[in-house]
Amino acid sequence: MQSRIAKARSAFDKKDVSMAARAHTANSIHGSMHLESHVPTGQYLGEFVYGAIDGTITTFAVVAGAAGAALSPGIVVILGFANLLADGFSMASGNFLSERAQRDFVEKERKREEWEIEHVPDGERDEIRQIFRKKGFKGKDLDRAVKIVTSDKKVWVDTMMADELGLLESQKSPLRTAGSTYFGFITIGIIPLLAYVLSYFSPFFQQHTFRNAVFMTLAALIIIGIVKRYVTKKNLWKSVAETVFVGGAAAVIAYYIGAFLRWIIVVY
Repeated sequence: MQSRIAKARSAFDKKDVSMAARAHTANSIHGSMHLESHVPTGQYLGEFVYGAIDGTITTFAVVAGAAGAALSPGIVVILGFANLLADGFSMASGNFLSERAQRDFVEKERKREEWEIEHVPDGERDEIRQIFRKKGFKGKDLDRAVKIVTSDKKVWVDTMMADELGLLESQKSPLRTAGSTYFGFITIGIIPLLAYVLSYFSPFFQQHTFRNAVFMTLAALIIIGIVKRYVTKKNLWKSVAETVFVGGAAAVIAYYIGAFLRWIIVVY
């Protein structure tokens, strides 16, 4: 069943006011609050796309560089899989550590705010007053807002975290974030290598290995662009064109670097 937030997003995309109104009725808001505290699976799609783009581009860069250097298909496969597995793991590990570090930092700041509320409540209360004054509250309304917020410690801390520090606690799992990145890197990043793997079994791929790798990579980049559009909601053609352009630029650079290095080796 589609969640209230998903309905609201769909209404915005379609600019459907009546759908937006149905997603903001009192009953729908009240009934969905306990469900929407969890992170939807789709929230990890961005990490998948991030990994898929990097995996495809870096792997094809290896393929293109090796082709430019006129290396044998066996060497291309070895270099490609080494990059695919090692670079993908490195990228996922970095993603995991980054997410964990951010979570630890937010947790530490939250504990600091809780400690300050316990030991210097007057100063923290004055900070809440300044926050709501900047929001336009004045006089009795300002006093009432400060009193309401500071009467609940959790609300008080949440307000300080969001409005003073600009920190929001992420509901994402660092492990699932890293896993989504690695999965995207591996499953889509392997596509540029398939032409070289298939060349051991098919005469067609054996005769046109690099050309087939180019077309298969182009197809992969187009698919990534389409999926990226699902995440960003940007124009479909613009999303595809951006992805293909970035991937193509990396491939061209890698190919000519390989060709240049091969020329140097031959000369010297």
